[in-house]
Amino acid sequence: MLTTGNQLKAARALVGINQGALAKAARINVATISAMEGKGAAELRSSIATVLAVARALEACGIELLAGGVRLKAK
Repeated sequence: MLTTGNQLKAARALVGINQGALAKAARINVATISAMEGKGAAELRSSIATVLAVARALEACGIELLAGGVRLKAK
C-alpha cells in the first residue's frame, strides 16, 4: 500500500516518470501528486480513491509497493 510521500517519490524515481506523467496515468491533477509527495515521511491524507489510483498507476509502470518501501517488479 502507498503510505507516504517519500514512498511515492521513490517509486516515481525508480521508473523515471515525472509528476505530470503519473498524474495523467492516475487520472488526477498534477497538484495532487505534488501535495502527496510534499508530505514527505508523514502518512498520506488523500482520499482512498486517490491513493488507490496512484498506486495502480505505479504498479502499471512496474512498481511493487511494499510496507514502507518500493521496488521494481521482478520480470
